[in-house]
Amino acid sequence: MKVIEPIWSTKTETARRVRGRIEAILDWARVRGYRSGENPARWRGNVAHLLPDRSKVREVKHHAALPYTETGQFMQELRRLEGAGAAALEFLILTAARTSEVIGARWPEFDLKKRVWIVYAERMKSRREHRVPLSTAAIAVVQRMKGGSDDHVFAGQNSNAPLSNMALLMTLGRMNRGGLTVHGFRSTFRDWAAESTNFPSEVVEMALAHVIEDRTEAAYRRGDLFDKRRKLMDAWAEYCEAPLVSA
Repeated sequence: MKVIEPIWSTKTETARRVRGRIEAILDWARVRGYRSGENPARWRGNVAHLLPDRSKVREVKHHAALPYTETGQFMQELRRLEGAGAAALEFLILTAARTSEVIGARWPEFDLKKRVWIVYAERMKSRREHRVPLSTAAIAVVQRMKGGSDDHVFAGQNSNAPLSNMALLMTLGRMNRGGLTVHGFRSTFRDWAAESTNFPSEVVEMALAHVIEDRTEAAYRRGDLFDKRRKLMDAWAEYCEAPLVSA
């Protein structure tokens, strides 16, 4: 509590993560026999009684996102830029992936003949392998990267290392789009799918690699809706080619 309480109201997300890490370490110590008893960092029934709920501490701030109707114009501007950062951002938008998944992409994860990108479990937020169907436009981005690094698809200045996680944000700065966030493009994709298509919500959520919260539903859903997601991502890539459209 001496660590967490002073920053709970000012750096709530950081404090939340710190508490979770302390809990994990103390659980490990108990299993290894270094300590015994209940975990003092456990939230439910414990720390939750000592700290206010996050929703009461501060207003949730959503990632600034591009309106989906401006995607085509934005992509035209983006494709005028050179460099791995611009290419990585384009690929991120076309695949609706997270920054860490894109900048950490390695060549063995790709099968361009089968038009698929497999993000291994250890690189996923959910710790589950995620298959991403690649549109023609997404494949074109990957093919442009060939001849750079033998390991990383989107390499930094040192070809042996991936791009910095700031590279995509800096690309937005180069475009005078500093008001946007990279993560916000996942919201752009989600808004487009919900408002402009008839694709079922579960297909869209699977494309975003969101974990199914309902344990019963998760237990029965064995597949990853890959074929349906391919149609979704192809439609998204086609939409990204369109000029500015009205809502």
